[in-house]
Amino acid sequence: MKIEDCFYIGYITKTKGLKGEIQVFFEYEEPADLPLKSVFAEINGKLIPYFISSFKLQNNQTGNFYFDDIDTIEKAEKLIRKKLYLPTALKPERDEDEFLIKDLKGFIVHDEKEGELGEIIEINEYPQQYIAVVSYKFKEIMFPLNNDLIVEVDQENSILHVTLPDGLIDLYIGE
Repeated sequence: MKIEDCFYIGYITKTKGLKGEIQVFFEYEEPADLPLKSVFAEINGKLIPYFISSFKLQNNQTGNFYFDDIDTIEKAEKLIRKKLYLPTALKPERDEDEFLIKDLKGFIVHDEKEGELGEIIEINEYPQQYIAVVSYKFKEIMFPLNNDLIVEVDQENSILHVTLPDGLIDLYIGE
């Protein structure tokens, strides 16, 4: 299996207990939708399969896992910080009408006062909120994606209408 044939789901954060249990942090949006029978861990640039004997998902984008053949803390410690993948063929399909906040990447941002700001080049996820990164006047500006700032999402034209707080843009471009 090659990385190009897979999609990234998260990484192993730490061990739990003495019997090889590990904790996984999921960067995939909906871990409950994933078919978790086995995963591939990236070790020294290669994908190594690990079969899951049991797991329990948590509400905070984490899960506790036991892998077959990982039955001691020493074996589990070698997997800490390893990235995990699943084959692309197993990636859950989304409904056509389902729209996620991360789908705003590539949208053009229009502020009610400043007008067109530019394209959303990145959406960063933090525990409390999502942050949009927009390239504006050769600088990156960032703002939270929340209901207080978003006026309208025009999916048809890929435009995000916002009302940014006074002075926010000035903080980034120094005018």
